[in-house]
This record gives sequence, C-alpha cells and structure tokens, in this order.
Amino acid sequence: MKLFDGGRAPNPRRVRVFLAEKGIEVPMVSVDMGAMEHKKADVSSRNPLQRLPVLELDDGTILTETVAICRYFEELHPEPALFGCGALGKALVEMWQRRIEQNLFQPVAFAFRHIHPAMRDWEIPQVPEWGEVNKPKAIEFLALLDKELASREFAAGDEYSIADITGLCALDFMKPARIVVPDEFSNVRRWHQALATRPSAAA
Repeated sequence: MKLFDGGRAPNPRRVRVFLAEKGIEVPMVSVDMGAMEHKKADVSSRNPLQRLPVLELDDGTILTETVAICRYFEELHPEPALFGCGALGKALVEMWQRRIEQNLFQPVAFAFRHIHPAMRDWEIPQVPEWGEVNKPKAIEFLALLDKELASREFAAGDEYSIADITGLCALDFMKPARIVVPDEFSNVRRWHQALATRPSAAA
C-alpha cells in the first residue's frame, strides 16, 4: 500500500490529518505539485484526472477522492470513529461534512485557483471574476457556521469528525486564497484554534 501525497495542497492534507487522528502510518510517495509532477505518469496512470491524493492498495486497486480514501481507512480502523456513530451520528457527520465541503472548502479553493497568479497554468481558463464571487460565498457560510458553533464544540456535535478536518483545511487555505475570517465570528475562531492545536493538524 502507498499513498501519493501532494504536500501542502488541502485535499492530500485532509487524508494525512485523518490518518494521524487514527494513528495509521501509510508509506507516502511525495509528489511535487508545484513542479507539476501530478501531471506525470506516476500519478496520471493511476488517476486520469491527475489529482491527489491517490491510494494504491497491495493488490493494485486504486482509490482516489479524499473522502473515499478516508472511508476506506474508517472501515479498516473504526476507532476513533471519525464518520460518526449510530444512525443519527453518522447522518449528522455526513451532513456537516458535505455542507462544509460544498459551502466553504470549495469556494475557498475556487477563489485561490482563479485569482492566485501561481495557478495560472493550472486553472485553464482562469476566471478572476469567478474567484472573486466565491470569496463572499465562503464568508456567508462562515456566518451560518458561527451561529451553529455557539451550541457545540465541533462541527457535527460533541465529537471530532471528518467534518472538522475539512473545516480546518478550508480555514487554513483561506490565507493563500486571501480571505480573512471576520473578527466577529468568535465561535469559528475558537473552533479553528481548537482544531489547529490538535497534534494531527501538523500532519
């Protein structure tokens, strides 16, 4: 088994944080995305979409997509449960994972990919107007999330989950995307600080 990892990129980081929370060690193949190594044969032969992370199992089976890879490891190592426990707990984690991914993680990524000069050769065509449109979308969702976090410690309830991992990576990626969390979102800031100080955040 080996994991093709993309360094600071937020999707590979989500998998690394997940594995760190589980205490799972997987052999890593470092891919320099800045040098466009994800476009070369090692990755593109395994994932025609040329995206990371990519997990290759011992029998040659290939898994791509961040959450799919995390679900695979959740089934192999169910404790600690990062996709929730019980019917309701799992549904709540799924709900908040999707909400954060679609309404925060993706808008931040769109802003970065369509505005940052370093992404000019990646995002073709780069549409700066689309990047700018996504900045307020991220802030709008954070306003909703700030109200939700007033009554609980983590995104989906009282237990840390994959929804928090997605939130951490999205919030950290706001800096290169040039989006600032408003000062008045005190609950989001408290939540982010709690996530960022977990040992897994350094993965």
